[in-house]
Amino acid sequence: MQPSYFSPNASSYLGPQGDPPLSHTGFIILSVIMALFTGPAIVLNATVIIVSLMHKQLRQPLNYALVNMAVADLGTAMTGGVLSVVNNAQGYFSLGRTGCVMEGFAVSLCGITSLCTVALIAVERMFVVCKPLGQMIFQKKHAVGGIAFSWLWSLTWNLPPLFGWGRYELEGVGTSCAPDWHDRDPHNVSYILAYFAVCFAVPCAIIGLSYAKLLWTLHQVSKLACLEGGAVAKAEMKVAFMVILMVLTFLISWLPYAGLAMLVVFNPDVEIHPLVGTVPVYLAKSSTVYNPIIYIYLNKQFRKYAVPFLMCGKEPWDQDDESEAVTTVENATNKVSPS
Repeated sequence: MQPSYFSPNASSYLGPQGDPPLSHTGFIILSVIMALFTGPAIVLNATVIIVSLMHKQLRQPLNYALVNMAVADLGTAMTGGVLSVVNNAQGYFSLGRTGCVMEGFAVSLCGITSLCTVALIAVERMFVVCKPLGQMIFQKKHAVGGIAFSWLWSLTWNLPPLFGWGRYELEGVGTSCAPDWHDRDPHNVSYILAYFAVCFAVPCAIIGLSYAKLLWTLHQVSKLACLEGGAVAKAEMKVAFMVILMVLTFLISWLPYAGLAMLVVFNPDVEIHPLVGTVPVYLAKSSTVYNPIIYIYLNKQFRKYAVPFLMCGKEPWDQDDESEAVTTVENATNKVSPS
């Protein structure tokens, strides 16, 4: 008999005849899809960490959050990504109850830390460009404090299931684990609601408000400053494009997952096919690939070292990017701001 681990709600992962929710071919397809996300995620995020250790020029306070996100995303890929590939290839979760709890905790810890770091980056960029506290210089202590807070915040809200408030359970087609959205026990529902509020709604609000303030500042600067060649207007367009891209990928990665979780919590009787429940999980894990591409490889400073590292010394392009646009607008802000 094929070994397996199913939750007390095992029927949600089995068909009407007690069969697995997918055929063997279906599980193999899911394994391949997850491998296509996990492989690049490991390579890209590991590259960011390695080149940051190799080049002192990259170890600047404003880059700390980018490296922290790479560490968190690498952790997600190495735990949830690799295990999803293996378990889907087998067609079942083979690590038992303890393994499920460990995987659920590790993936959630790294995933929420990465999500909080996205919010941290938004706040940092807003402070650097908009200067809400005046001419305060962003220093190492600010960067380290933000990183420590992102990990502590994630740890604080992912530890409770280990001590009885909430729990980690199988999700989707039953080959990976996460906080249990299905249990109707009021004790568990209270945890899920609190988890959604502080680990998704709050970071999402911070990201939205920070980038809205940043875009407003860019718009005001472009009207007040008149630089040769319309540099500020061009910078505004570049940064606006990057902000829209960042927010869209954030929502694509996390909104379906959070939305499905809330749907299950508020409508416990809803019937969701395990495969449908797996799609948001994969979208959330796919952020481990999007993040390094958007936040790091489109940053000229990181790209200067990361791309040659990946291509054995070759650099296929050399072009301006959003980081330079932010610098242009920051300089213009300094010029038009009252002293």
